Amino acid sequence: MAVGGFAVNEPVNGFNGKITVSVVVTCIVAASSGLIFGYDIGISGGVTTMAPFLKKFFPSVLRKQSEAKTNMYCIYDSQVLTAFTSSLYIAGLAASLVASRLTAALGRKNTMVLGGCTFLAGAAINGGAANISMLIVGRILLGFGVGFTNQATPVYLSEVAPPKWRGAFNTGFQFFIGIGVVSANCINFGTAKHTWGWRLSLGLAIVPAAIMTMGALLISDTPTSLVERGKLEQARKSLIKVRGSDTNVDAELAELIKSSEAGKAAQAEPFVTIFERQYKPHLVMSIAIPFFQQLTGINIIAFYAPVLFQSVGFGNDSALIAAIILGLVNLGSILVSTGVVDRYGRRFLFIVGGTQMFICQVAVACVLAATTGVSGTKHIYKGYAILVLVLMCIYAAGFGWSWGPLSWLIPSEIFPMKIRPTGQSISVAVNFATTFVLSQTFLTMLCHFKYGTFLFYAGWIAMMTIFVVLFLPETKGIPLDSMYSVWERHWYWRRFVQGQV
Repeated sequence: MAVGGFAVNEPVNGFNGKITVSVVVTCIVAASSGLIFGYDIGISGGVTTMAPFLKKFFPSVLRKQSEAKTNMYCIYDSQVLTAFTSSLYIAGLAASLVASRLTAALGRKNTMVLGGCTFLAGAAINGGAANISMLIVGRILLGFGVGFTNQATPVYLSEVAPPKWRGAFNTGFQFFIGIGVVSANCINFGTAKHTWGWRLSLGLAIVPAAIMTMGALLISDTPTSLVERGKLEQARKSLIKVRGSDTNVDAELAELIKSSEAGKAAQAEPFVTIFERQYKPHLVMSIAIPFFQQLTGINIIAFYAPVLFQSVGFGNDSALIAAIILGLVNLGSILVSTGVVDRYGRRFLFIVGGTQMFICQVAVACVLAATTGVSGTKHIYKGYAILVLVLMCIYAAGFGWSWGPLSWLIPSEIFPMKIRPTGQSISVAVNFATTFVLSQTFLTMLCHFKYGTFLFYAGWIAMMTIFVVLFLPETKGIPLDSMYSVWERHWYWRRFVQGQV
């Protein structure tokens, strides 16, 4: 197997459990935690284009819309409006750091349940919001909910899935995020014409929260988590359930116990251990991958897709339809990733998707520069607006089979057991922190950079693709407890880990 230019033989202690009905059902139910994150991403951008919502909470944006000569890039430039969207991510950042201790103490499953309940409470407050303070309190509770679930779910999926198919099962989380986005966009389209539509859009977030919470209550925790907490008999039963009743799980259970005991023997604080020299490659990836994922610009596009498409010439209904199309394309491309990630590997998809996204971002910038002028005051003709939509769909497809699902997969599979929850927490925290900064600044950036905003993201996409080529080893098919081998044989990272692990 190619690992950053070196051949690696897959470890023999792979415990390559077959795909069973139980593991499929368990992973689908766990992955449904992505629904709440996706729903929020999709719903936020839609309600911010609804006139009754803007009139109640953000009247200054409505006044800008009524000014005929307003620069098309600057209509939605409001710090209070972006605070509504981005407040969730500060809360998610705080929750994700706490969640590492929760997942270690309470287990992956219980952390997902806690996240679902918190999100449900936030949805109820948002649906009944009477002022901007209630709206932001609700958003903060939503942030705690997605902070807990985004930390626990990818780790859950990586620990339960058979090593050979870990990539495919883990992409289920991003697939459900995609379903949440599309569902939210469809609901926004249906409610946009009603004065109370924004309340329904925000309040219906209780539905995905209830679905994933009830689902999480029905599944068992991961064998790894149960072993960590000393529940060995339950861990054996969980292993038998997901690997198949006719499979001998003794060797895999023994390996889990060995890894757990080694971690406990060290008696070190995980947040200290992760900064040791031997874990530098893991730490770099846990920071770089989610940081780069957000700098593809995808979440900003998803948040503000209806706003963006309105800005480039679509009417309100057309903008919402365009956002739905964008979501469906992303959803379809995630399925492509599910089918090929364990066949062609993570690196291949990162490189192909990155190249595709780079070309599309540059092309969008060129179209907008040519049609709206440097100032952005010229009206864009419908044909060119449709071209922008097509380019954004190709971009969304590139993200959907690369940086979308793989950014959750890589951090959840590279860490040893003793620091896995901590590593995932750092990864999710970086994701939320970067998203907060970008969502707080995107509309202002769009106003001042105009079409240059897309060139800004194109530059970052080029940088991250080069980073993957040089520094990301291939991890497909490697059992979690044998992952050290990919670092030992990598041209650069081996200097940090050889003789250490």
